[in-house]
Amino acid sequence: MINKPLWHGCLLLLCLLLACTDDKVERPDPAPEPEEEPAYTAADNKALLDKVQQETFRYFWDFAHPASAMVRERSSSGDVVTTGGTGFGVQAILVGVHRGWITRDQAVERLNKLTDFLATADRYHGVWPHWLNGNTGATIPFSPKDNGGDLVETSFLMNGLLTARAYFNGAGPEAELRDKITQLWETVEWDWYASRGDGKLYWHWSPDYGWEMNMPIRGWNEALITYVMAAASPTHPIASEVYQNTWVSANFGQAQNYGGYTLKMGPAYGGPLFFAHYSFLSLDPRQLEDSYTNYWQQNLNHTMVNRSYSLSTAPQNYGYSESYWGLTASDDPDGYAAHSPANDNGTVAPTAALGSFPYTPYYSMQVLRNMYKGLGGSMVGEYGLKDAHNKARNWTATDHLAIDQGPIVAMIENYRSGLLWGLFTNLPEVQAGLAKLGFREPVYETGFPFVLPDIRTSQADLLRHPDQDNYLIEVATKEAGTYTLKLLQDDGTEVKTIWNNESKSAGLEQVALGQELEPGKYKLMLGSGTTTKELILFLH
Repeated sequence: MINKPLWHGCLLLLCLLLACTDDKVERPDPAPEPEEEPAYTAADNKALLDKVQQETFRYFWDFAHPASAMVRERSSSGDVVTTGGTGFGVQAILVGVHRGWITRDQAVERLNKLTDFLATADRYHGVWPHWLNGNTGATIPFSPKDNGGDLVETSFLMNGLLTARAYFNGAGPEAELRDKITQLWETVEWDWYASRGDGKLYWHWSPDYGWEMNMPIRGWNEALITYVMAAASPTHPIASEVYQNTWVSANFGQAQNYGGYTLKMGPAYGGPLFFAHYSFLSLDPRQLEDSYTNYWQQNLNHTMVNRSYSLSTAPQNYGYSESYWGLTASDDPDGYAAHSPANDNGTVAPTAALGSFPYTPYYSMQVLRNMYKGLGGSMVGEYGLKDAHNKARNWTATDHLAIDQGPIVAMIENYRSGLLWGLFTNLPEVQAGLAKLGFREPVYETGFPFVLPDIRTSQADLLRHPDQDNYLIEVATKEAGTYTLKLLQDDGTEVKTIWNNESKSAGLEQVALGQELEPGKYKLMLGSGTTTKELILFLH
């Protein structure tokens, strides 16, 4: 009997219901001193990131189903393979090539095998089911009536395949692979899942039960990528009205404040952290804004809300700390649940903090070090970190799960190189789909939009980039003009002038603060005319 991770459907609804009934009272935050840590160099951090990415990648490469090249649902699921997890795995394979763990030819051979299997596997108006038999391609029901097409899982799969199509741009087998992916992409009938007559887009359809699952794909959750794919389809697109009728909820754009961090989407506390990960494995939130929110700021704040709750509000016996936090869907001592501040039983999943590496690299690195070098080594398994840990109940998961392994590989890579974000987001179809749904390129206010100070300390912790061995920060200029950018010591002593009355066009520029800088507290000051923006930085 497979322990099924029901993170779609009923558990998602349970998570939202629990969010609505949340009655926690926040404790005053004593702003504790940070935990003492040994000094780590950029080389140390690079070696650890290499280790966790490569070991986790092996889940998708070494443990893939031998007959189909699909990804197994979990490390104990035998022939049960997962559609969405396979999409995550395709992106992990691209990271494997980029990092040199496998060759380009090996990856193309594997993906040609995968796409051949997908072309003959069960489909329902072009849409694959949640689970398949990895030998035969036959549907394995996810639940009694969920034995047909699963549009959200299919969107994760096609997201991965289109990213691969962008990456493999050569001739021969690479051209064959691109043609196969295009054929699969163009035969997904996204519009069929909006053909019920009520103007809504539905998650499931079954040849036996029709629309009886009756789950419109409403936001805010992990399924934004489903609408992007459905709007971007060159052959079976949905109308923009379907997006407005189904996905957009009444609270979109309505600010909620949790411990000083503002969220404009989602349930109380933002929900489980996979909301900030699954749709953004290769969809770049830095480029996304609409009339409701800026999606980088939403995901960054969501991560900080999750961390802040764990450090300041959660029951103390759960043992959360600066190196042990992160609530999302995962295995737990009682089975499987969508954990969040509104549904918390003390279970921490590594994928929560590690999937947020682009948003909070220093805070995520603290968790990563603890998972690999602390906790008595209990978290390290055959394919990287095990799924979850509950300190209060002295419990550690035994399995690895595809949907939790995937964000670790992909999102760490997006932090390190932006590889996947650049491949998928810039596809012409994707850009057209985003425009159709009302997304636009953000115009960032002058300042430092991609870092957010810790409310408890009023400072932004900056990790030395492991691959460039430098402190990197993005500086925004909303309008063209003349700007001065200075780095000061904490006492106001000038360290260096980076821009000295330099002319800058409107936009973003990545600035390297300098390899020679010692860890410690600094101030970054950006001035134009009589306006000055200041950021307190702690360099690590």
